[in-house]
Amino acid sequence: MTTEDKPFIADVVFDGGDLDCGSGLILLIRDKMAKTPLDGILEMRSREPSVAGDLPPWCRMAGHAYLGKVDEAKYTRYFIRRGKAVSKEEQALQEDLDQAKKYEWRLRTRSSGHLKSTVYARNFSFEIGQPASFEEHDKHPCAVEYVLGALAGSLTTAFATECAKENLEVDDIEISLSGSLRNILAHIGIEEGDPAIEKIVLKCFASTFDDEEKVKAVWERTVARSPIAATLSQAVELHIQLALV
Repeated sequence: MTTEDKPFIADVVFDGGDLDCGSGLILLIRDKMAKTPLDGILEMRSREPSVAGDLPPWCRMAGHAYLGKVDEAKYTRYFIRRGKAVSKEEQALQEDLDQAKKYEWRLRTRSSGHLKSTVYARNFSFEIGQPASFEEHDKHPCAVEYVLGALAGSLTTAFATECAKENLEVDDIEISLSGSLRNILAHIGIEEGDPAIEKIVLKCFASTFDDEEKVKAVWERTVARSPIAATLSQAVELHIQLALV
């Protein structure tokens, strides 16, 4: 079903970027739906292909009417007619928010070979090598590299998503990062001292022809909202830069 032959005038419009329904998009839809009048129309813009299949059944389950979609060059416009009373929609939103705030990530790990452990999380498993290693070649990334990689990877992914929400064309997002420990010899056991991560220097490179000030604002918002960056900044000398090329 499309709305090409029957355009809708939306009461509320928002951009979901490239989030899928399992990555917070439903929370955003509920939040915007609570601001949409009863029988009013919410327009949600998305660049995530899976939304086309996931949104209609969610609307039926939530008691809203899925009206259809229009494919544009850069995104797809989805139209939903609100079909619940304000109190019920706000109650559903509050329940979702409460569940999100209480969510805990759970994993387990076990030693699975020489200098190797396997981590099991949700439907994933991945292997970690030594706690910290400065050898040129290892079979598995060390734990420190996973921490640094989590920081860099979370920022590149989130930055791309936030730019998409703002309709900013930003290409070739890449981060270079270096990190150092206060005393690697303390970890090895050769000296007494502090083996903690001491300093991280991170620089993000991105290409854009859009408004650079808007892109910089999105980057700053991305960093501020990053759980990994926020956590590390409280314990580590963290230097973060953006370079637009």
